[in-house]
Amino acid sequence: MKHVTMADKSLLIGDEAAELLVEYAALLARVSSADTVSLNAYGDDGDPVEVTFLLNSGTVVLIESSDSIVAEPENYAGIAYLREHISRIESPPQVQPMEQPPQQQDWEL
Repeated sequence: MKHVTMADKSLLIGDEAAELLVEYAALLARVSSADTVSLNAYGDDGDPVEVTFLLNSGTVVLIESSDSIVAEPENYAGIAYLREHISRIESPPQVQPMEQPPQQQDWEL
């Protein structure tokens, strides 16, 4: 588990989700973009919460290790989302031309 701190709020999130969140935030800043990401976490009081992060070039996110023995919150969908979007930024799809327009006939009258 990792402590994720953002805007004076500290949450407990699984290792993989936390590390991908920071990696994605850095990539978005590098390409001057923004996105929102929702993850499951544990709040300061230990209750499970769903948190939505706004990531942009001004985002400041800190992750630090934790000795928590609590089971990591399930974040399969969030992790898949982060991996997919990181991959799109790092290896954008090739642009393919559309079908060729039909040849225009040049009729002389």
